[in-house]
Amino acid sequence: MTKDAVLLTGSFGLGHEMMARCCAELLEGSGWRTRRLDSVSLLGTWGGGIADRVFNRLIAVPGLYDGLHFAHLRTGSRLADRMDRAASARMVPALRAELERRPADLVVSVFALGASAAAKLKAQLPGLRAVVLCIDVAVHRIWAADGTDLFLVTSAAAAASVRRYLPRAPVAVVPQPVRPAFYAAPSQEQARKELGVPLNDFCVLIIDSGWGFGPLVQSVSALADAGVHVLAVAGRQRTIEHRLRELAARTPRVTPFGYTDRVPELMAAADVVVALPGATTCSEARVVGRHLLLLDVMPGHGRDNLLHELELGRAHACVPTPAGVTASVLALRDDGVCQDFPASPAPRWEPACAAALARIGLDLDYRELAGAGPP
Repeated sequence: MTKDAVLLTGSFGLGHEMMARCCAELLEGSGWRTRRLDSVSLLGTWGGGIADRVFNRLIAVPGLYDGLHFAHLRTGSRLADRMDRAASARMVPALRAELERRPADLVVSVFALGASAAAKLKAQLPGLRAVVLCIDVAVHRIWAADGTDLFLVTSAAAAASVRRYLPRAPVAVVPQPVRPAFYAAPSQEQARKELGVPLNDFCVLIIDSGWGFGPLVQSVSALADAGVHVLAVAGRQRTIEHRLRELAARTPRVTPFGYTDRVPELMAAADVVVALPGATTCSEARVVGRHLLLLDVMPGHGRDNLLHELELGRAHACVPTPAGVTASVLALRDDGVCQDFPASPAPRWEPACAAALARIGLDLDYRELAGAGPP
């Protein structure tokens, strides 16, 4: 075994990239070599361009994305099957060519189209191991590809949704993958001193996780006007970042950021994290010990994830308008809810993942991870 792994990610949102980072840190800490491939790029220039345009048009009208997700991807309709076959016709040959150029023992898919292509390729490359990591609470049909060696999911509901399509599927439930930096986040006092946030101010982190939904700039402005200190992260939305910096120039309670690796520190400084119900951001905030205020504007899997986060506790929903966000933040502040910090840290995902991979003959030593701590 060469201990080479390919991580199949996707370019829609930042959640897939963060999951690929978690997998890379786990594998590389155990002596593996990893490389990432963008599943959309495997569609080719023409196919990838079409996929990007279709996705952007769908999320521009969230109801359309909801319709595709719940009526087709969730049910595994004929349309979903056609989409899968059309994508696989381009992706499987491209992925095979990549693996012939540079062989790998393992393909880990954190993107649905990648999961389907890797499972189909296994029939041509029997020695290849195909693993899927899906952190959504409901796994749709394209994720659940027959031939996958192992499905890693993060809830009993997700495990049941895999077995809806594949009753005998090998499934392991693991804690939410979170990068080690979040477990090593500083204290709130230390983080605020570094960021220049007054120690006694009520502080909110509002973050765009790559989807571009929600009235972010207007909400930041309304919160600042209400006396809240706002750490505002635009992610890769350059236009939003520019508007936030203009706002900060005239509003001292706003501290703006573009794409940043300081999210653990920002979460530590905040009293509450305002975000979309993406599983990655939510699990990071839980590890740091912060309450969540979630916007119900993320279509498709975001609707499911919102309900799941509310059920887990320490999460709240709000009306996705500047007035709605501000009213909910002020209610949390005045009720003292966010002073309720967890009694114990969230569990690490590495031990459970390593144990699950051992079931398919892949032995990892997660203890080699920097900062992994005790099991």
